[in-house]
Amino acid sequence: MMRFLADENFDNEILRGVRRRVPEVEFLRVQDTDLAGQPDTKLLTWAAQHDYILLTHDVNTMRGYYYERLKADLPVPGVFLVHGWKPISEVIDSLELILGASDEGE
Repeated sequence: MMRFLADENFDNEILRGVRRRVPEVEFLRVQDTDLAGQPDTKLLTWAAQHDYILLTHDVNTMRGYYYERLKADLPVPGVFLVHGWKPISEVIDSLELILGASDEGE
């Protein structure tokens, strides 16, 4: 099963909705760890080192940091960039579909 690291600003309603549909999903919220308050670059590094997929609403900034890591030939985690204006139900549906149709290594 995929493991997700939810950025501090990621909508908890989305996490609860996905967990109701897919109870075995693993979510780790940044605010519940020592990563709380750390810059996005640290989150990307941690997620890559621990095989977590990062969930974030920081679409513009996180995308830039992600590409900087790629250019520097550093390991990158999976990242789902979710626009904050997207309806919660659509994001829940999408994550449920991804979880149901993907293997851990994809």
